[in-house]
Amino acid sequence: MSDSQLSDTDPTENDSQDGPWYAGVTRYQWLVLVIASAGWVFDVYEGQIFNITRGDMLTEILGSEGADVQKYGDLFLGIFLLGGTVGGLGAGTLADRYGRRPIMMITILMYSVFSGLTFFATELWHVAALRFLVAMGVGGEWAVAASLVSEIFPAKARPHASGIFHASSVLGTWMAALAGIAVGANWQYAYLLGIIPALLILWVRAAVKEPEQWKAKAAEGRSAQLGSFKDLLTNPKWNRNAILGMLLGAVGLGTFWAVVVATQGLASEMLEAAGIASDVASQKAKFAYGIIQTAGGGIGLLAFGPLCSKFGRRRAFIGMQLLAFLIVPITCYGPQTYQQLLCILPLYGFLTLGIHAGYAIYFPELFPTHLRATGTSFCFNGGRILAVPVLFFSGWLKAESGMDYRLAVSSLAALFLVGAFVMLFLPETNKQELPE
Repeated sequence: MSDSQLSDTDPTENDSQDGPWYAGVTRYQWLVLVIASAGWVFDVYEGQIFNITRGDMLTEILGSEGADVQKYGDLFLGIFLLGGTVGGLGAGTLADRYGRRPIMMITILMYSVFSGLTFFATELWHVAALRFLVAMGVGGEWAVAASLVSEIFPAKARPHASGIFHASSVLGTWMAALAGIAVGANWQYAYLLGIIPALLILWVRAAVKEPEQWKAKAAEGRSAQLGSFKDLLTNPKWNRNAILGMLLGAVGLGTFWAVVVATQGLASEMLEAAGIASDVASQKAKFAYGIIQTAGGGIGLLAFGPLCSKFGRRRAFIGMQLLAFLIVPITCYGPQTYQQLLCILPLYGFLTLGIHAGYAIYFPELFPTHLRATGTSFCFNGGRILAVPVLFFSGWLKAESGMDYRLAVSSLAALFLVGAFVMLFLPETNKQELPE
């Protein structure tokens, strides 16, 4: 291999400690970041488009409004989390065994095709089955892409690059919000757009190469250990990180679906209480959550990489989660008008969503090359399993318990305290090379 080729694929070749974090980053490394981010953008679109359109979709399919829409909406989100778990765990181990590139292509194709097929859904079981299959692709793509970015970039640039990768999710949320606003009650067309990322497969196939670390491990002939869940969960060097990482991921995923996206319902309730028609309130709520809050969330995601680099992973996670716990009741009870709510939502998004960039930064740093995608997926997608009962409980608390919506959301924010506690027992990986 030539020196120029090596500099494109080996992160240790440009791990200079002088200058800004991006000093020495090669064109190929930037290209991988762009491709991985593009896959994640569409990944998030496929997940968020249901959150944006589920009111119109379920009202049409059920032929009714009210509690049933809320109940089935949260039920299908739970099914989505389960699908993401199955697909993510499978894709993680396959990526360690057979390489990052082919599994990334398969997962992108999967979420694209089944999202497009949602255009034809007319029954509840159609929605349930398709959301499960979309989630299998969505869950798998993230773990593979996060591992790939972490392996391509040097230690100095890794938290920034991985933070940028995850922060690109904001573009997917914005796309979903704009699509939902554009199609209005014609929700089917928003899903039809979801087939577009299938074209990304051609770019992945042409441009992405397997990381040198993975090729070296594959060449050793240790195929029985590549992507081994047994090695991950029985080896004391890695199983503690895997279990605690899964708990940390469960907090993030549980709070996302139970707390972060809850401001859409909060805005709707506030507007309807002020006498705004439900259809107008729905559109304004989509804008509040999907555009305004997400803008603040995007800044939080971008900021989390530099925060991890400056303060370390543990202090960044703990501090952000403590602040998130505080901002939720302030947002639920402070604003008295829609305009006041819009003013606080960027800060709400910054604090409640910012930690998610940390998962792309931190999880790949906890595991060696032959288990990196498997371990990363176990933490993030295994966390989905633990988040499912949280989501079901959230749906019951908000729709059926009789509890005030604001109190329900504020109570669920206590999960952030659990995440801060878990982080006390995980290792610090700041400025360290990836384990081998």
